[in-house]
Amino acid sequence: MNKDQIRGAAKEVAGKIQRKTGDLLDSPEQEAKGTAREVAGKVQKQVGNAKEALKDGARKT
Repeated sequence: MNKDQIRGAAKEVAGKIQRKTGDLLDSPEQEAKGTAREVAGKVQKQVGNAKEALKDGARKT
């Protein structure tokens, strides 16, 4: 695992929590911020996955 995978996963979880909190508090603004943070986390995690795949591919050759 690399930093992008770990940080992405953390952002994704934090976004889910923020989104759910916004839903419970009936705050569309917090829900939107949470969704944005969750998506940003997923993207960062995918970047980390791509880096790992490239690194693993380089090791095999």
